[in-house]
Amino acid sequence: MYGSQSSQKYTFNRLLAALPPEVYTTLLPDLEIVSLEFKQLLYESKEPIVYVYFPLDCLISLFTVMANGTAAEVGIVGNEGILGLAVFLRNDTTPFRAIVQIPGEAMRMKIDAFKQALNCFNLLSDCLKRYTHTLIIQIAQSSACKSYHTVEQRCCRWLLMMHDSAKSDRFLITQEFLSQMLGVRRASVNEVAGRLQKAGLIRYYRGQMKIRDRTSLEAASCECYSLVKSEFNRLFS
Repeated sequence: MYGSQSSQKYTFNRLLAALPPEVYTTLLPDLEIVSLEFKQLLYESKEPIVYVYFPLDCLISLFTVMANGTAAEVGIVGNEGILGLAVFLRNDTTPFRAIVQIPGEAMRMKIDAFKQALNCFNLLSDCLKRYTHTLIIQIAQSSACKSYHTVEQRCCRWLLMMHDSAKSDRFLITQEFLSQMLGVRRASVNEVAGRLQKAGLIRYYRGQMKIRDRTSLEAASCECYSLVKSEFNRLFS
């Protein structure tokens, strides 16, 4: 699907919006808008990549898969970037499992067309280099965050990141996903969510999250959120 709808919606993805209009216009015939469902599996670890995805209002979690089959969340991709950096780095598989955490729309492109675009447009490669830098920072900061910040601070950080991508004050999020993101038991997630709800920052009921006080949520978060966001804004503003 392409045309006026795609022409309007591409600006929802900050990486695509950073490209000159003439570059995006050339890419447009190879981009299609798709609806992604909650918990939809987009990539499995070590399996061939078929599409790259540019999220518009959805959020995708990246998981490292252990030998025993368990998985730990290591990063997220929202409307600031692209799922499929491995292809940009000349790999057709990825070590990560990618699962839709917040349902919504994305623009996708087959990897053959994406590789051709990389060969034709240096500006696209430049944008992807900058985004690779910010994703590395996000993943590295998440590792440090788990060591030095409280579960509540980390929870506020992830909720802010999800809020940024959802483009809505309401979104789906299960305790199971939140516990995977934070690396803690579901009981701990329930306790933290209860405190945040009591303080009036959020409302959480049957998998529905509502952000009620964004300013206070930012104040309760650790510095990791603002650090990663500031670096992205520096490179893409």
